[in-house]
Amino acid sequence: MIKRELYMAKIRPFIDKPIVKVLTGIRRCGKSVMLELIQNELIQNNINKEQIISINFESRAVDYIKSTDSTYEHIKALSEKLNKKLYLFLDEIQELDGWETMINNCMIDFDVDIYITGSNAKLLSGELATYLAGRYVEFSIYPFSFKEILEMMPDTDKNAAFQIYLTRGGMPFLYQFPIDEQGAMQYLNDIYDSIILKDIATRNKIRDIELLKRIIQFFIANIGNTFSASSITKYLKNELRAVSTETIYNYIEYCKNACLLHLVSREDVVGKKLLQFQEKIYISDHGVREALYGSNLQDINQTLENIVYMELLRRDYKITVGKSSNNEIDFVAVKGNEKVYVQVSYLLASDETVEREFSVLERINDNYPKYVVSMDEINRGRNGIPNINIKDFLLMNKF
Repeated sequence: MIKRELYMAKIRPFIDKPIVKVLTGIRRCGKSVMLELIQNELIQNNINKEQIISINFESRAVDYIKSTDSTYEHIKALSEKLNKKLYLFLDEIQELDGWETMINNCMIDFDVDIYITGSNAKLLSGELATYLAGRYVEFSIYPFSFKEILEMMPDTDKNAAFQIYLTRGGMPFLYQFPIDEQGAMQYLNDIYDSIILKDIATRNKIRDIELLKRIIQFFIANIGNTFSASSITKYLKNELRAVSTETIYNYIEYCKNACLLHLVSREDVVGKKLLQFQEKIYISDHGVREALYGSNLQDINQTLENIVYMELLRRDYKITVGKSSNNEIDFVAVKGNEKVYVQVSYLLASDETVEREFSVLERINDNYPKYVVSMDEINRGRNGIPNINIKDFLLMNKF
């Protein structure tokens, strides 16, 4: 295990505080390992192992996790027996119906420090948010970054590691054990199927699984492209399938809730207005796209753009796609008082490409950092705007 310090640094200030720590993220992105890392840190800080209670609600190895009542009684018995503070680690808690009330009861009734995970971005949209207003903090967990991949592959050249990352993405399992390319793609396909069936179809009571898959595959094939409901309607019409705009937007919302897809609005950089119906879609792990289509290298511009988007998201930036006159800025990223503009290109192979990527940034009249990120090994920056190789950009401590 690597320490995933990016997340530990965010979680650490809340350890041992009377506030529920909620970790959300796509299936198999490493949330369970994050719970182990927190437990290890507790033990290093002299917390007795018997005070740490870990429950995985996807398991059926024990009977007491079948209901909120039996789970609560189990925790109560341990609390009374130890007569010490308990540290509760509740993994994939959305599998337990009524878990919100149980968490609230535990907070009230016991001396506990609670950590929960779930594969649903809307984990806190129900009763828990009402019960625990001001008493929870949420952390979004994502698949491995390129920096974390290098930590997992210390003996691999940076360029070779990036070539692997381009196709496999960042799902932690793929870097924990030796696995060939066919096995890696099978693993990613299985994750995708689990998300479709368990996190989207079952949870939202969708019967037409085939239609759902077709729409999601359209999204994934078109990451980084401007999205419109009409383009999907036209695509499905050619496939002899009819679907309403409302259904399309519902499916997008379900995919967002399952932490599979991210919808990014476009913003008029000059007018500071969000532009309606001109969003773009990105996927949480580009390796899943490779498993479905095998075209990450062929669609290299889309892949690189997705990688940069996820890196900005990982670093807690709020991201929009910028629009200045008739030109597009790939990402306008804001965090507090910070702002960063990023253009992403495969290679600056011609003067026309250089002009296109740099001129839109040069017309922005402010002093925030601006970058053109590409696969070029030679810096072709101009007018104070650097051209940074994507590998180096992903490894920067601060943008």
